[in-house]
Amino acid sequence: MGPKEAFDFSQEPWRLMKRLRGLAAQPYFGPAVALFATYLLFGILSPETFWGVANFTTMLRQTVVVGIAAIGMTMVMIHGGIDLSVGSGVALATVVVALLLRAGLGPVGSSLVAIAVCALAGVGMGVLITRLRVTPFIITLGGMSMLRGLAKGLAGEQKIDADSKGLDRLMAPGTWAVLPAGVWIGLAIALIAGAVLVYTRFGKHVFAVGSNEQTARLCGVEVSRIRIAVYGLAALLTGIAGIMEFSTLTVGDPTDSFGLELEVIAAVVIGGGSLSGGEGSIVGSLLGALWMTVIKTGGTHLGLPNWVQEIATGAIIVAAVAVDRWRKK
Repeated sequence: MGPKEAFDFSQEPWRLMKRLRGLAAQPYFGPAVALFATYLLFGILSPETFWGVANFTTMLRQTVVVGIAAIGMTMVMIHGGIDLSVGSGVALATVVVALLLRAGLGPVGSSLVAIAVCALAGVGMGVLITRLRVTPFIITLGGMSMLRGLAKGLAGEQKIDADSKGLDRLMAPGTWAVLPAGVWIGLAIALIAGAVLVYTRFGKHVFAVGSNEQTARLCGVEVSRIRIAVYGLAALLTGIAGIMEFSTLTVGDPTDSFGLELEVIAAVVIGGGSLSGGEGSIVGSLLGALWMTVIKTGGTHLGLPNWVQEIATGAIIVAAVAVDRWRKK
């Protein structure tokens, strides 16, 4: 075989096109393009303040809470569920960790207890959904109210001031390797969750339940166990997001993160997740979360009032759901 036969350069364009088509078929391709285009647009409109490592780092910090919560929501939505209690769970975590810190418990112990409380709440909602056979929307809507009420009751309906004992450094800018430690923690969680969804039996069962629950049952999948585990894991991640929120606020606030669940759900749908289940990716959800942060930050740099940014966020949510429905048709 001569060099011409061994290296058929005429095939390279076709191979490149095939690879590009494969890339474009990925669920996170659209969000990645939208994120890049939006980032470029705001950079052009506000070059003096938008460009720069400092601003980009700030946007990453602002994405951590939604991003970590979106990882859990991704699993919930892939398996065909929904969780409306995310914002209340984050607020509850900030209150619990603040109370425990004030009581003298260390930062690690306080954080673990707060995360465990959220995880138990998630397991409880998963059990109710499976045992009562009530739609996740209703159960988690009730959970949203109960967790918010619990947070207010524990806090006496006021903010809880406490010495953060170093937890504030999680989200402090440039604390470790340029980026805050919280950003690295979020990325590590994303890598682990992505690997679990793609490479483990549990992950395959999560997709199977979301694609067709009845077929999954016939194939021997323990649907109830998967559902309880998914809601427990998602709530655990909500607890971690709450610790990151406390790191930013340094107070326990029972009224914090009101409506956060809408941003989290939007991030997942924008990232290629489906409200009908069976679709989604961790990468796509993180891109969706970062995209919304870029839009908010860009609007601030352009001097747009907050109500305009809220309208834009709402429009993005509606558009994301519309695209999801269009894809299904």
